[in-house]
Amino acid sequence: MDRRAFLRRVVGGVAACALSRAPLGLGAPERPNVLLITADDMNWDSLGVTGCKIPGISPNLDKLASQGMRFAHAHVTVAVCMPCREVLMTGRYTWRCGAVGFHPIRPDVPTLQEQLDRAGYMQGILGKVPHLAPQRKFCWDTVVGANELDAGRSPQLYYQHAKAFIEKAKAAGKPFFLMANSHDPHRPFVGSQQERGKFRRRIQNGKPLPKASRVYKPEEIEVPGFLPDIPDVRKEVAQYFGSAHRSDETAGAVLRALEETGLADNTLVMFLSDHGMAFPFAKTNCYLNSTRTPWIVRWPGKVKPGTVDREHFISGIDFMPTILDATGVAPPQGMDGRSFLPLLLGGKQEGRGFVYTVFDQTAGRKNYPMRCLQTHRLGYIFNPWSDGRTVFRNESQSGLSMKAMRKAAETDKAIAARVQLFLYRVREELYDFEKDPDGLHNLADDPKHRAELDRMRKAMLAHMARIGDPQLPALKKQIGMKG
Repeated sequence: MDRRAFLRRVVGGVAACALSRAPLGLGAPERPNVLLITADDMNWDSLGVTGCKIPGISPNLDKLASQGMRFAHAHVTVAVCMPCREVLMTGRYTWRCGAVGFHPIRPDVPTLQEQLDRAGYMQGILGKVPHLAPQRKFCWDTVVGANELDAGRSPQLYYQHAKAFIEKAKAAGKPFFLMANSHDPHRPFVGSQQERGKFRRRIQNGKPLPKASRVYKPEEIEVPGFLPDIPDVRKEVAQYFGSAHRSDETAGAVLRALEETGLADNTLVMFLSDHGMAFPFAKTNCYLNSTRTPWIVRWPGKVKPGTVDREHFISGIDFMPTILDATGVAPPQGMDGRSFLPLLLGGKQEGRGFVYTVFDQTAGRKNYPMRCLQTHRLGYIFNPWSDGRTVFRNESQSGLSMKAMRKAAETDKAIAARVQLFLYRVREELYDFEKDPDGLHNLADDPKHRAELDRMRKAMLAHMARIGDPQLPALKKQIGMKG
């Protein structure tokens, strides 16, 4: 869909973004293109380069990592689709941009797309279009919805649309920003009963399910350590990996389109997942496997190939300031994040020894506020919603895994304890993520770790005060502070 038709559809011809722009003036520096590729609900360790042992699971993204830099301690700010993406494009925490749940951002909040629009960028989005709202704030010249991409699950269609957009920008002599959003490996997974239910109408109409080049057997995969290794969990994780592999193929298709246009050398490419997999203890939570993301950056001539940053934490709120810094576009006031361009260029940055992540509301508009502060070793989680009565409900409980866990809990005490924790939580959780990355042992009530608990509480309090987190009074009350 072209820009003018899109704007007429969404705002009746009125938009915050200019319908036409002057080209960059003579003598102006050439700005880099930007290609952002996202996976939908992909766990950080689902790639070969991040530790997945399934042979050939992610050849395209593994290659991308070899050509650029991977961040070992990269996190999104909130582990659910729409708020995560709106934080990326505003550089602000959820309560500061309006994205506490599946809501549009506030009209007064500047977006990355508005800044790039003023700088003369041509901008496009493939897939996940409604997750950046209101659409008039995002200045897309080209909009390709999931229905034009075979439910966001066709690598070949991503290739075709990506190439057409990039060629359009090239012909116009404009730098481009393209956001290519795979709908994999979001539920429904390849070969699942959920998939057949989701696409039942197309099946009834004789149209095949979205194609998948690889389907995994349960015995071919490893079950993540935060889930019990029982038959139906293993079966569903195998289905997930079929979708994860197709997401890698989509990334590869978009990268191939870029290469074929001849613009790869002047294009900053970033890949990340919007959060962890849609299973218990990952998506829509604040655990390590909720927000950690496989963040990869390639920028020929700028980023040293084959490097891994194992020292610094970067976060979703840092995306917008980093892109503006890299493109030489002036930043707006009020962003919470800061540019990590110095890291991309081989330098170091102070103040990147921890990450702060948040959660507030599910897609079903249920409020479960959570906050987490993580260092290289420790993770402290505060759950002000937990009262021993309220039951946690989220999308990750659909499908096979949670049902299997509930059934197994009838006879297995360890699984019963995990189910109880997931559904009701406790106010405070403390994990040694170096020894226990899957968060199986809560140390918050262990007297041996009281000093560490107090230290993490104080660090969270200080950060909450700096950023105006509305959950600050709740944490003060939890630990008996006045005021």
